[in-house]
Amino acid sequence: MKGLISAIQFITSIPAGKKVIFEPVKMIAFFPVVGLLIGVVVSAFDYLARPLWSNQVVSLLDILLLIALTGALHLDGLGDTADGLYGRRTREKALEIMKDSRVGIMGMVAVVSALAVKWAGISGLEHHRSLFIVLVPAYARGAMIFGMFFLTYGRPGGGTGHPFFKESLKLNVFIFMLIPVILTCFAGFRGVCLIAGFIMITAIILFFYKKRLGCITGDMLGAMVETNEAGLFLLMSAGG
Repeated sequence: MKGLISAIQFITSIPAGKKVIFEPVKMIAFFPVVGLLIGVVVSAFDYLARPLWSNQVVSLLDILLLIALTGALHLDGLGDTADGLYGRRTREKALEIMKDSRVGIMGMVAVVSALAVKWAGISGLEHHRSLFIVLVPAYARGAMIFGMFFLTYGRPGGGTGHPFFKESLKLNVFIFMLIPVILTCFAGFRGVCLIAGFIMITAIILFFYKKRLGCITGDMLGAMVETNEAGLFLLMSAGG
């Protein structure tokens, strides 16, 4: 239970009681569960808001709520990653740029683009709208587990993500990914598309990270979350 509370406190701004012991490795498995919690809150808001405003307005409010619930943590990582990985910079230069808290033009473009794609995706959701608003944040945060499992950390000297890489992860760290997978079964063929889309997006990102830098950082993990969230919402809106 401490791992779950710690995960909620670390990757969201949701009140979760008093500060518990920070045990990074123990909280990793709970990332999809935290994503489900975020999704439930946004989905409930979406359901209550739809009778009051147009679909486009409600979708925008959903995105703003997502940002509020996460404190823009992953958006910050997306911006820094875009700044660092753009162009043909060396590994060392890219890591140095990502460490800079200032956001450059590529970071700004990446953040705005991700938010625009999310808005378009959520606006276009018709079939299983409430379910997908619950599931997509869960898959997106589950993507971080794959990043931690398959890639090494790029800042041995320290960094936000460093504590999560102090121990080698075992396969049981994926145990709670089964929850969104099981819930996805209720979406039928679209659920199959969701799982396939998640696998494809995550695999492409990991391949790119491996080829580009041969490692991963906390910012790059955040970029994985935002890219998956935007891509999956857009995919699930295909065909209405």
